Amino acid sequence: MLITKLKSEEAIASLTSGKVFIINCHGCKEVGFPEEEAKALEKRLAEEGKLVGSLTTDYVCNPTELALRLRSPMAKIAEADAVLVLSCGVGVQTISEVLEDKPVYACCDTIELPGFQGVTPLEYDCGQCGECFLNLTGGICPITACSKSLVNGPCGGTKDGKCEVNPDMECGWERIYQRLKAQGRLDVLKCPTQLHDFNTDEATKAAKESE
Repeated sequence: MLITKLKSEEAIASLTSGKVFIINCHGCKEVGFPEEEAKALEKRLAEEGKLVGSLTTDYVCNPTELALRLRSPMAKIAEADAVLVLSCGVGVQTISEVLEDKPVYACCDTIELPGFQGVTPLEYDCGQCGECFLNLTGGICPITACSKSLVNGPCGGTKDGKCEVNPDMECGWERIYQRLKAQGRLDVLKCPTQLHDFNTDEATKAAKESE
């Protein structure tokens, strides 16, 4: 299975400078979600006057079902400066694709645990690698969308927007650039090199504690 762990208070605070809409996925039984922390976050943002609305649902990784469930709150989503998503990495990527003109932010990191991983009808993938990069890359995972899993930009081998390793595959970083450009957020790419914290993996922590 896998679990989602709420990002730090500082990380979430950096995402909530304006009005936000929350999508909270209770998902599939193979995923553990921080439900109490999610409720506390929603309550706090409401008290601060930043929350324009929220949606609690399941299986946001299914784009057809998601599109139907977003019909009702779409007006509220339009009022928000950003959408905060509490789900695994696949859910965040799905919502980012459906709401591609709106900044969509992951409030959770996805951590792999032994056992069944669940299924999704999509080509999206989540490496369940701990600290999530989706907030820096327009909701497109650079680790799974890039054949080389590059996290600091493209390799330079792209040709006509296609990957040099797999010509049938779109370059993940080309997709990231185009989405951020469409959202007017290319300044995000000016951030310093981000070091990936793989130590958020619970299995790694447990192994270190047993040494």
